[in-house]
Amino acid sequence: MTTDGFTTCLWFDGQAEEAANYYVSIFENSAIGTIGRYNEAGPGPAGSVLAVEFTANGQKFVALNGGPHFTFNEAVSFQIRCADQAEVDYYWDKLTEGGEEGPCGWLKDRYGVSWQVFPEVLLAMVGDADPEKARRATEAMLSMKKMDLAALKRAHAGE
Repeated sequence: MTTDGFTTCLWFDGQAEEAANYYVSIFENSAIGTIGRYNEAGPGPAGSVLAVEFTANGQKFVALNGGPHFTFNEAVSFQIRCADQAEVDYYWDKLTEGGEEGPCGWLKDRYGVSWQVFPEVLLAMVGDADPEKARRATEAMLSMKKMDLAALKRAHAGE
């Protein structure tokens, strides 16, 4: 049995090292680890980057230069639960740069990786035992791209 836990492998088409550096620049508790390179056996050019191990926000990843065969889609996304609006703004701004905004706090970064950026308190609001509060918070969330915590709180409170 492994004692190393899980590592998420992200498949890129030649941008593995660039992407790893990008993610490390955004998240705290992040670092680049081992960089593996192709050798003469290929299939990539000898010396070019095969894979980059990195940590982002304490999570282990491998960025793999696997070629054009597979691309990212919304079936897999990473959630960033934020403590406040400043965190929402920070991650939203960093990750949408060169990417695209989506509905309800979802976005795609410049590499096509999907992210959900939302204030952690949103979960309690949309799951409130008071169905009217939950409905209002949910309706507010559904009308947003980037989450607006103040607007969510107002909707939840019925203001």
